[in-house]
Amino acid sequence: MPFDNDIFVSYAHVDNEPFDNPQGWIDRFDQKLRLRVAQLLGTPPSVWRDTRLQGNEYFAGSIGDGISSTRLMLSVVSPRYVNSVWCRGEVREFSRRAAQTGDATAGNLTRVFKVVKTHVPEEEMPEELRGLLGYHFYEFDERGRPREFRQDDPPNKDQRYWDRLEDIALDIAGALKSLREETNEARRDASEGEDDALPLEKKVYLAETTSDVSAERDRIRRELQQRGYYVLPDRELPRRARDFEDAVRDALSRCVLSVHVVGSTYGLVPEGEEERSVVRWQEELAAERAASDSNFSRIIWMPPGLEPQGKRHSAFVEELQTKLGAGAELLQTSVEDLKLRVLEKLKPKAAPASTQDDETNGVKQVYLICDNRDVDDVKPVEDFLFQQGFDTKNSVLDTEGTDVAQAHREYMVKCDAALIYYGNANPMWLSTKIDDLKKARDWGRAAPFDARAVYVSSPQTPQKQRFRTHEVPVLQNFESFRPEALAPFVNALRAGDGGRA
Repeated sequence: MPFDNDIFVSYAHVDNEPFDNPQGWIDRFDQKLRLRVAQLLGTPPSVWRDTRLQGNEYFAGSIGDGISSTRLMLSVVSPRYVNSVWCRGEVREFSRRAAQTGDATAGNLTRVFKVVKTHVPEEEMPEELRGLLGYHFYEFDERGRPREFRQDDPPNKDQRYWDRLEDIALDIAGALKSLREETNEARRDASEGEDDALPLEKKVYLAETTSDVSAERDRIRRELQQRGYYVLPDRELPRRARDFEDAVRDALSRCVLSVHVVGSTYGLVPEGEEERSVVRWQEELAAERAASDSNFSRIIWMPPGLEPQGKRHSAFVEELQTKLGAGAELLQTSVEDLKLRVLEKLKPKAAPASTQDDETNGVKQVYLICDNRDVDDVKPVEDFLFQQGFDTKNSVLDTEGTDVAQAHREYMVKCDAALIYYGNANPMWLSTKIDDLKKARDWGRAAPFDARAVYVSSPQTPQKQRFRTHEVPVLQNFESFRPEALAPFVNALRAGDGGRA
């Protein structure tokens, strides 16, 4: 059907009364949203609002026409909104007319956007808004009281407000683009199904999490959406156990990857479930899907130095750290590293590269991975490998002035062998680098390493003396450098036996 406007803003007028700002909350929100959507689309959106005080008018005439000829509805929810017969009528009428014309969705998004300005229990909201994925402009404080985000500009800027505004602007821009394309192209055959038209590799399950890491989850969501990925769940997950499980299973079945952001608390337990929180249950259902489908994978992320609270959460975190199943990776790094890893997993696999790089003239290359504090101590190792006829790439010196993370991945893909120098670095650093050896194939490596090992050097500590692992050969030498300590690695590299030093 033809549309005259892009967005209809439905709100209670009391929420636009100036309180601690000369400009009303709705006016300011509307102004900033229009600007950001215009920047994302390249053209300004047409926004329609009823600025009159609502009385006893029926939904006919200009109001009814405005509702039926608008692409999207934005409901600004507050206690006054849910108590207003007029506001409830607007969302009911928009949903009714959208259902009548068969236009209830825009691409993979509902045409009704739920902006929750002030906390309202889900069960008190209009029926048409229940279950929709909400954009909440508040958080609960340590006493469980909702605190609204402030709209102030710098220097008193509340980043949480602007992050949430960015979330809804991205989703509205995507929905408008989808609706405009449908109008211009005269709509495709309905039998194709809009959700089915989106490739599996463009869908990501981003698990719901706890409030202490919700900001990190939101950053991942924005990054994915900006790059054209569709993020599930796209609706509020049910809180009843049976419905929750069904909804998560359905969403996971439509994705190629799940991402789980784990914070310091256990999370809410769905109604009817005795033990598992929403955080734990989503991870278990994703593990179940990975076990049955080798093409599905999952990434679990925790903040570095995470201290889990409570016995149940401590046990859950310990299981994640020690008993990961098929298709899973555990990261305890920065959020930026998490974003890079997620995008790498979603990137189409490159065609296998030639086993011999012409630029090396047949000379094998060793990627020497060390910590900044060991860059001088590792020099005798570099010199010895060069004397043996190999070239080296130093993870510190050869990545200066570049995107270090990207250069690290490229060397992991291109070099013939990898040697981790474990001197002054901490055990977590070592664990991360060993994990990277396993990730190399996901980053595009076509063949196994000819050789790989951990070279454990001074300073000598009881922990380093006892270090051993089945994942990679371990070579120990706490004295001054001795060539014989590297003999197993060099022999394996010359033999090219796939990394068995």
